[in-house]
Amino acid sequence: MAPPPDSVDEMIAAWQRERPDLDLAAMGTIGRLGRLHAIGGRRIEEGMATHGLSVADFDVLAALRRSGAPHELTPTDLSRTLMLSPAGMTSRLDRLERAGLVERRMAPGDRRSVLVRLTEAGFATVDEAVTGHVAREEEILDGLSARERAQLDALLRKLLRALEP
Repeated sequence: MAPPPDSVDEMIAAWQRERPDLDLAAMGTIGRLGRLHAIGGRRIEEGMATHGLSVADFDVLAALRRSGAPHELTPTDLSRTLMLSPAGMTSRLDRLERAGLVERRMAPGDRRSVLVRLTEAGFATVDEAVTGHVAREEEILDGLSARERAQLDALLRKLLRALEP
């Protein structure tokens, strides 16, 4: 039994009327991934806002937290990890430093290098935020069984491996 139609099915049907010569299966898949990203992204943003964070702020704090003790990285390492320009990273770090969530310090033995470290407040904030984040992600995927989630994850992993450099 086919699942009931969704909003992407309506868009595909309109295109099929206008361009019956095209195979639109890929458009449906990519369209659904895009809609899921948009809807899920909004829900994740709402969750981060309850912790006074943007998703961009959370990404920086999470990268530092995942790095393990002493929870510090160079701005260059953070930029590379988050695929951000140095200028974009600087503005995020400025904002997080003003909020007291990270601190910058000179790297020992290299006066040209700076390290960014989570403060105690930053550590507590990111730990609380990631707990809520994981719960929100569970809610987003709640419509799938454990088996379906495993299948989806395997397929997305395969596709990602094929597309990543």
